[in-house]
Amino acid sequence: MLRLYLEHDHILVSRRWRGAAGEIDLVMEKDGEVIFVEVKKSRSLARAAESLSHRQIARLLKSAEHCLGGFPKGSLTPMRFDVALVDGHGKVEILTNALAA
Repeated sequence: MLRLYLEHDHILVSRRWRGAAGEIDLVMEKDGEVIFVEVKKSRSLARAAESLSHRQIARLLKSAEHCLGGFPKGSLTPMRFDVALVDGHGKVEILTNALAA
């Protein structure tokens, strides 16, 4: 899925970014917006989507907060959270802005 982001003019900031709260699979940037990507793999896309727990979402949010501390605008940096689903055959579906209210 990294390739999909790169093909759409995203810049890789970090792969497997690690902080005190946990890991973020991919941190991408495009046009000043930071995109935090959580990758979920399973036998099917539906199972991959179901495997994202509330606890993992909370960890992702906390990790992103720490990660943003390294950007010039900090928590004021435009951002979104994508979830990349991967099935057992390698099919990828990206849920853009998946954690939007």
